[in-house]
Amino acid sequence: MTIDHLTTLHGLPVHDFPSPDEESGPVPAADTVAWRLSRNQGYGGESFEECWDRFLDTVDTARVRALVLGAGAYGSEFDADDPAETATRLVAAADRLTGLEALYLADLTFEESELSWIVQGDVTPILAAYPRLLEFGVRGSGNGFEDGPGLQLTPLRHEHLRVLRLENGGLPGEVARAVAACDLPALRRLDLWLGAEYYGCTTTLADLAPVLDGDRLPALRHLGLRNSEIQDEIAAAVAGAPVVARLASLHLGLGTLSDTGAAALLSGQPLTHLEELDLRHHFLSEPMMQRLREALEPAGVKLDLEEREQTEEDEDRYVAAGE
Repeated sequence: MTIDHLTTLHGLPVHDFPSPDEESGPVPAADTVAWRLSRNQGYGGESFEECWDRFLDTVDTARVRALVLGAGAYGSEFDADDPAETATRLVAAADRLTGLEALYLADLTFEESELSWIVQGDVTPILAAYPRLLEFGVRGSGNGFEDGPGLQLTPLRHEHLRVLRLENGGLPGEVARAVAACDLPALRRLDLWLGAEYYGCTTTLADLAPVLDGDRLPALRHLGLRNSEIQDEIAAAVAGAPVVARLASLHLGLGTLSDTGAAALLSGQPLTHLEELDLRHHFLSEPMMQRLREALEPAGVKLDLEEREQTEEDEDRYVAAGE
C-alpha cells in the first residue's frame, strides 16, 4: 500500500508553506488552505523550529483553519524533533491559532519514514489546548520500539471534535482503550488502523467493545476498524454490534479479511441501511464477493471490493500498511 501526502484536509486544499529561498508566488488567504509545514532536517537549511516560528510571524494565524505537520516535526528518532517538542509548540501557539479546526500530525510518505518508524508522543495536551478542534488525525505511533513511550492518549472530554483518525502499523491497546473511554459527544467519524502485532499492535476486541456496544460516541455515524491482522474477528464482532444500526458507513478494509469474516457479516444484523461498506484490500474469494454484491448492492449500498489479494495459506495474509 502506498501512503501519500495529504492533498486535502477539512475540505481545504493542502498548501506547502514555502521555505525562505523558494520563489514566492501569490500567498493564499490564511483561511482558504490547509497549511503544510515540513522540513528535511538532514540536509541543512531551515530547521523545523525556524520554519514554525516564521510561519507564526508571517501568516495571519487567527484565520488559519487547518494545519498539517510533516517531516521535521515528525519522523524517526534520527531525523525529526522530539514529538514532545512539537506538542509544546502547538500548545504554546493555541492563543494565536484561535480559528484552528483541523490538525493532522505526521504527514509522511514511506520514502520519508516507514509507518512503524514514525515516532509519536502524548497527544492529550494538544487536544486539550484546542477545545474547538473539529478534526484530528495522527499517523504512526512508534510503540513497537523501545526508544520512547510512543503514541499516548489520556481519556478526556472534547465538546466539538467530529473526526478522529489514528493511522498505524500497530495500534497499542492502551490508546484504543483511551479512545473508547473519551467523552466525545460530537464525534461523527472514527477511523482506527490497528495494524499488526509485530509492529506494536496490542489492541484486542475487548478494547474496542465500548465503541461496538454503542455505549460511547452518541453522534458516531462513520466507523473504520481497518488494517488489522484480526480482521475476521473484527468482522464477526461488528456483525452483532449495536453501534452498526446507526452507522452510515463502515470501513473494514486494508486488513486480512477472508471469507470467514465476510460470512459472519452476511449472517449477522442487516447492513442494507449503510450508504457504504468499504472492504478494500481483502482476501475474499470470487463467490463470496458475488454474495456480498447480491446482498447489498440492490439496497443501494456502495460496496468497495477493490484490491483483492490472493495467498496460498491463511497465515500468509497481510495488512496493507505494516512497516
